[in-house]
Amino acid sequence: MEPIKKHEGLVYPLNRANVDTDQIIPKQFLKRIERQGFGEFLFYNWRFTDDGKEKPEFSLNDQKYVGASILVAGENFGCGSSREHAPWALQDYGFKVIIAPSFADIFYNNCTKNGILPIRLNESNTEELIEKSENRQYRITVDLQEQQITDSQGFSADFDLPAYQKEMLLNGWDEIAVTLNYEQDIADYESSH
Repeated sequence: MEPIKKHEGLVYPLNRANVDTDQIIPKQFLKRIERQGFGEFLFYNWRFTDDGKEKPEFSLNDQKYVGASILVAGENFGCGSSREHAPWALQDYGFKVIIAPSFADIFYNNCTKNGILPIRLNESNTEELIEKSENRQYRITVDLQEQQITDSQGFSADFDLPAYQKEMLLNGWDEIAVTLNYEQDIADYESSH
């Protein structure tokens, strides 16, 4: 995984609450066994018609959000089933940071395990970010080391992240990489038994 230390990016506002994992990546696209290739199906039922044409009324299809890497959404983002494909789809599309007032627990943990920084931010700050990004291109900087979000117009908000997950994201580690940090200890133990 790529380490996340400081990320500056274009914000995409998804002004919806209770976005479930079946909306993030619908079940018919879960046949792949690898992690790549899910991005094209992200929010498929909202982005496309039944015959696969883009719906111009869905905001992610707007050209001003091309290249967005920070998604800001309403509360309870990632609810529904526990499919790990949801963060895979978001990451494959290009999102590195997701900001919302709250997340479903399993989705939140799946994000950190797959290299996406999920940030719980209070509702008023989240609404401000959504409002600023709905009508124009809007960029923010997320500093994971300092646990702070800023923009060029004076916005600033702090966020919390558990120390273990912060360390994983700062170093670009998944759970296997964390285990390999103890490779010598494991080898020493094995050789002594």
